[in-house]
Amino acid sequence: MSTLDAVQAALAAEHAAVYGYGVVGARIGKDREGEATAGYDAHRARRDALARTVRDLDGKPVASEAAYALPFPVPDAAAAVRLAAVLEDRVAGVYSDLVRAAEGPLRQEAAGALREAAVRAVRWRGSGVAFPGLAERTGSRAR
Repeated sequence: MSTLDAVQAALAAEHAAVYGYGVVGARIGKDREGEATAGYDAHRARRDALARTVRDLDGKPVASEAAYALPFPVPDAAAAVRLAAVLEDRVAGVYSDLVRAAEGPLRQEAAGALREAAVRAVRWRGSGVAFPGLAERTGSRAR
């Protein structure tokens, strides 16, 4: 995977995370509203930075979709918490690809984004995985 392809994939994942956090924010309970807002803001900031990186690499940033299919229905706060953890797991997976494809400061940024996604996933789920971003590659998805 080229660096530009990996950055575009991360940008696409951030678009999806921003959309997903909109759903999370609409369903989350008051007690976790701050976490949802922080996650939403973090993904928006990463999305914007990645769009700039794509342009710096002489690419055209991938556009967001009008809507994204959710992995399951989100009728209540408990489902919103599960969705937030899934979003973070997915973003972590894409950033692990970017860590492999990038070098220098971009690689450091990708590693930081992977770490942040893994920490948010743990906060949402209440437990972690041994190798964040790699669980889906072993066939043992974190739940």
